[in-house]
Amino acid sequence: MVRYTKYRFSFVLLLLSLLVCFVVNISLGSVAIPFNATLQSIFGGEVMHEFWSYIIWDVRIPKALTAILVGSGLALSGLLMQTLFRNPLAGPFVLGISSGASLGAALMIMGGSFFSGLISFSLVNDVSMAFAASVGSFLVLLVVVVVAYRIKDTMALLIIGLMFGSITAAIVSVLSYFTNAEELQQYIYWSFGSVGNLTWQQLLLLLLIIVIGILLSIVSIKPLNALLLGESYARSLGVNLKKSRYVIIIATGLLAGGITAFAGPIAFIGLAVPHLTRQIFNTTDHKVLVPAVLIYGAILMLICDTIAQLPTSVNVLPINAITSIVGAPVVIWLLVRKKKMIF
Repeated sequence: MVRYTKYRFSFVLLLLSLLVCFVVNISLGSVAIPFNATLQSIFGGEVMHEFWSYIIWDVRIPKALTAILVGSGLALSGLLMQTLFRNPLAGPFVLGISSGASLGAALMIMGGSFFSGLISFSLVNDVSMAFAASVGSFLVLLVVVVVAYRIKDTMALLIIGLMFGSITAAIVSVLSYFTNAEELQQYIYWSFGSVGNLTWQQLLLLLLIIVIGILLSIVSIKPLNALLLGESYARSLGVNLKKSRYVIIIATGLLAGGITAFAGPIAFIGLAVPHLTRQIFNTTDHKVLVPAVLIYGAILMLICDTIAQLPTSVNVLPINAITSIVGAPVVIWLLVRKKKMIF
């Protein structure tokens, strides 16, 4: 227990940084709201204009909370996949679960053109998109779990997951070829990713999914640490590899699939944040890494969302582009500075 006390200050600093990023995020936007008015609204005080309170509580705070959940969930699922496959290039989408969600969304949006009107374009909305993407990710997750039952080789499972992603991407390409311009444009906008479309009810559902994924990850901390030294070593410690692999895959499926369903496919966070965390904390212990990636992922996503919304402008940049533009140089700088990769 003593060896973990040295990280206490780092976690306190991280939590303070998260709070600062949260307040800054909800303070900035297309409508200029004084910082004092933002704080008054948060703490239940009187605000000069009523519509300021509406913007803060019904637009900005749900968006900021969504960014926290999305960043945390993607970062954690990336950590799980990198450890399970012992591959630094693995991310939350290597099992094809996100591709399944994308296929579900594509069928909802572009299926009407492809299937000659069997799916009405008028039925497409945020709720139906989330439902279709959830069904797609769940079906792929179910197939992956069945495959994991029959295949003992973890690397073979990784390759099969990548093949699932290729198959679903090919189907989406076929749908895109036959669809009309309006539906194709809507799918492209969805693929950009967004954290600003969720209602409070959808946010609570996403929170439930993320919490379940986090709990499953906490249960898997001991197997994850053992897997870093190889499957043979993990067996010698009494780790049930089959059961642990199921739990890790299901946790990743819930995190990556749920986030993709509600926020679209958001790249980079899941791949980069685990490396960023290892470099800063200089450890591979998942008792430290699991809470650390949750906070780092949330901070990075809040920063990217703040930049993407272009304060004082009505335009909003694609969050997918911002996560890579902002995050990639940070990871490159850390790797060059440390001169080695911790894994």
